[in-house]
Formats: sequence, C-alpha cells, structure tokens
Amino acid sequence: MTLNKEGMTPLPIEQSSTRERLIKKSPSVKGFFKRESELRGKWLIYCGALIIIIATVSLTLFLVWQGLRVFLFDGVNPIHFLFRSDWNPGDAKHPTYGAFPIIFGSFAVTALAAIVATPISIGTALFMTEIAKKWGDKALRPVIEILVGIPSVVYGLIGLTLIVPFIANHSDSIGYGLLPGMIVVGMMILPTITSIAADALHSIPNELKNASYALGATRWQTIAKVILPAALPSLLTAVVLGMARAFGEALAVQMVIGNVTTIPHSLLEPASTLTTIITLHMGNTTTGSPFNHALWALGLVLLTMSYIFILIIRYLSRRRTLS
Repeated sequence: MTLNKEGMTPLPIEQSSTRERLIKKSPSVKGFFKRESELRGKWLIYCGALIIIIATVSLTLFLVWQGLRVFLFDGVNPIHFLFRSDWNPGDAKHPTYGAFPIIFGSFAVTALAAIVATPISIGTALFMTEIAKKWGDKALRPVIEILVGIPSVVYGLIGLTLIVPFIANHSDSIGYGLLPGMIVVGMMILPTITSIAADALHSIPNELKNASYALGATRWQTIAKVILPAALPSLLTAVVLGMARAFGEALAVQMVIGNVTTIPHSLLEPASTLTTIITLHMGNTTTGSPFNHALWALGLVLLTMSYIFILIIRYLSRRRTLS
C-alpha cells in the first residue's frame, strides 16, 4: 500500500508487479545468453573458483608425490635427509642426501632479511602515515610501489656488482655469503612490508588517536602506546608476507650467496638455499634419477614452509578480526 499526493488515502499496488518481484524465476538457457544475465555471472564466478581450487590441489598432490619418491623408491631416510649435513647426491658411487645446510641457509637468509627490513619498513610506514601525512602518500608511496615492481634479477645485479665487491674489499672473505644475501633479500622485501604496514596504519580509527591526544599524550606516546599495539596483528602479517617472499626467492640470492652446501659459521661465509640448489641442478639431472628425486624433495620442503607461512597469516588475520 502507498499514499496519494495528499498523503491521506491509501492506494493499492498492483498485485501482478508484486508477484513478479517476489517470485524467483527459474534459470533457463535463454537467460544465460542475455546481456545482463545473473546466471552467467554466477557460473563464471563458480568456474573461476573451481579452477583455482583444482589447480592448487593438483599442484600440491603432484609436488607431494614427486617429493616423496626419494624416500619411497630410493631408500633415503627422511631423518637423514632433514638433519644430516652430507649433501652430495651426484656422487655415482656413494651419493649422500643430507640437506640440513640447504634448509638452514633458507631459514638464515629469511630470518636475517626480516630482522634488517622490519624496523626500516615499519619506521617508513609510520613516517608516511603519522609524521608526514601530506606528502607521504604523494611522494613516498609511489616510490614504494615502484620498488615492489622491480624484478628480482635487478636486485641480484646490484648485489653482485656493488655489495659483493664492497664486502670482499673490506673483509678477508671472497664477498659471497649470507651477508650479501641478507642485504639483497632485505632490500627486496622492504617495500612489500612497508606497503602493507602503511595500509594497516591507515586503517586505525582516528577516534583512538584523538582519545589519546585528549588524555594529554604526545605524538610519540600515541604512536608507541596506541597506534602500534592496535595495528600489531596487521604489522605481523606484513612481516610474515615479506618472509614468505624471502623464503621463496631464488635468482637474486643465487647471484650473491655463493651456493656452497655447507653450514656457514659467520655471515661472511658462502651458503646455499633451497631455491638456489633447485635452480642450479634441476636442469642438469635426469628425470627419475635419485638426484632428481632429491631436488623434488627440496621443493616439497619449500612447499611445506609456504603452507606454514599461509597458516600463520591466516591465524594473524583471524586474530586481527577478533580484536
């Protein structure tokens, strides 16, 4: 029922129009090919989601099967593979498959790069969002976005031509090692962490900041006691995303780390990572050989760590939502 112009007498609404709006029309083939077809849009969305799910599950199952071959068919002990340091699968007489130095190198580069990049990234994000709000977004954010889009090989070339010679000239080492790998990877993940951290700080409600200022807190007290604690889950998510990228980086690290399968005892000693060993040797091995299976097992370790990073991010996101 509606009212007329005087607002006094109720006017009836046509029952046919109401029935047409309430009754859900059954999908038809003709409706699928209409220009503004809701059914077609729904099917496109479902098909896209299904393709992503199938691709993810298929890739995971394929990599799991390939990675387990070295244990199932070549008789390699998983404990030996993960915790021994004698990596030499190319030896024709006595091949050994201790991958601990390679796994250690991946974790060392990732952790050290995160330690270097996190304070700089969060400090830059705070400067953009709290200190220099007017020109922070106009000047710094485009620069950060440009740094995100730079290919990893460019960072590797910078490390190879500048960082490695500098370390070699100012130390007793050859220049290749964990230190240049840490610096290069830290440079790579710094814009990623900065961009996500800036978005997290932007999302803090102004009411929290105004309440802090109303209580007499200074800007630095507000940043330390209000803004950072409120944005902490999102900041941790940014750091974990940066670490996930660092853990899977191959080319830039390969150019500066030295690619030696031994455990480094200092930052100046050469090392290797999962990705560098896979990219170095996968094209030179025979498909189905034990060496090839061992490289697939390294890929399985890499995939497992990627899933662990994803679970950590999901946990942090859930914590952020609940808080």
